[in-house]
Parts: sequence; structure tokens; C-alpha cells
Amino acid sequence: MPEEITNLLNHSIGKFNLSSVLSAAVTLLVCLLAARLLLRFAGRVLGRTKLEERVRRYILAGVKAVLYILTAVFTAGSLGVDMTSLVALLSVCSLGITLAAEDILGNVAGGLVILSSHPFTIGDFIEVNGASGTVEEININHTKLQTLDGLIILLPNKELAGSKVINYTVLGRRRVTWTLGASYDAPTEAVKAACQMAVAETARILPDPEPSVCLTNYADSSIEYTVYCWAETADYWAVKCELGERLREAFAALGVEITYQHLNVHLISPEQKPKSGS
Repeated sequence: MPEEITNLLNHSIGKFNLSSVLSAAVTLLVCLLAARLLLRFAGRVLGRTKLEERVRRYILAGVKAVLYILTAVFTAGSLGVDMTSLVALLSVCSLGITLAAEDILGNVAGGLVILSSHPFTIGDFIEVNGASGTVEEININHTKLQTLDGLIILLPNKELAGSKVINYTVLGRRRVTWTLGASYDAPTEAVKAACQMAVAETARILPDPEPSVCLTNYADSSIEYTVYCWAETADYWAVKCELGERLREAFAALGVEITYQHLNVHLISPEQKPKSGS
């Protein structure tokens, strides 16, 4: 490859003369002026869109690079450089760079998709591919999450852009769900009253949507009831933990038994075994 570049330059230098140099200078000035005007126009067009500032900068940088490459090609053509060989050489180089940086270019494309579509922003709590955390940073190459246990996770934007992303923050509220089992002997109204008492004594539960209690399952050792209520996203974990404590207290106060799965084993002595034939 370096030998081909050298041969191309040596072959082209022999064609240089005053006329070609002046023509190349004029071409360079015209191309630079045109590139400047096009960049200014592109900046105005992008400024009217809802894209983030970073996305606009990346797009302008790409447009600028393309315009400068075209300027170099046109100027080289004015100097008498063999454009067919030059374009072929540039194509081979660009293909090699593209293959070598396939993952990087995929992450860059994914970053542009994330920054333009806004599936999440910095400060949102998201879950993707089994990993969950608060978005700390969105770069063009990766996104940084901080988990609840204080870990930092770097997720490639290529993976994020093609995966299912759950955003727990964007709506501003989350539903709190608690499921627990009551004894089959406990009246349904008594269980619901205990759950409603716990909800009433739990702070920061939103009144709208209204909390509800439903009988959701007949299990082997208990009847399952589920409490549904809503809280602000920032209060979710505090409300969930407090509600769990209030449910236990309310069940004890109203005498409702919280059951658990158990197995009854009956031992029969030899004297109690039925005799054969009887």
C-alpha cells in the first residue's frame, strides 16, 4: 500500500505546472467557501430540530469531514492526480477501516439513535438485559449505569439500541405490589380490612390511582391477596418497605393469620394400623 501511494504521487508530481497549481488553488478556495456555507446551512437546519446539542455536533462533524474529503479530491484532480487510482485507493482504505472498527461504528450508530430518540436520559432508572441501575452518563460509544449496590456498568450503545429497555422513571410514578397469603379460615372482608388499614398508615402512597386489594390465588396452604398502590418513583422503595411492615402489624392487630406453605405429617403406630381382611 505505501508503494502504491508513492508511485501515484511520483506519477502525478511530474504533471504539475503553474497552470495546474493556480487551478488547484482556485478550486481549493471555492471548495472551502462552499464547505463553509454548507456547514452554516446545515447548522441552521439542525438548530430547528429537537435533536440534542451533542447529536447536532456529531452530525456537523461528520458533514465537515465529508466536505473536506471532497475538497481534497477536487483539489487533487485540479493538480492532475489520477482520480481513478486515488478513489480506488481511498475505497480500499475506508473498507479496511470499516471492517476493523465495525463494533466501534456500531456503538456510535447506537449512540446517535439513543441520543436522538430519547428512550432514557441521565438520572433515569432503567433495566436492560438483566442489568438495572441509574443512568450516570451517555457517551457516543457506551452508556454508564450505577446499580443499587454501588456498581458501575458500561453498556455498549449497539447492544442498548437493539435491546428491550424498561424505563422506570419516565412516567414519574411506579406501582407498588405486595402479595401475601392469609389462612383459609380468615374471612375475605377481614383480610381486605387489614390490607386497607396498612395502606392507610403508610406514608407517601398516592391517592390517585386509588389503592386496591384483590384476591388473586387459591394456593395450597393459603389464599393469596395482592395489594396495589402507586408512589412517586423516588419514593418507590421506601413505600414498598414501609407497606410490608404495616401489613404485618395490621394482620396481627385484626387477628388475621399470615400463613406459609407447610406439610402435615401424621404418624400411625403399629397398633393403629388396620388389620388385613378387616
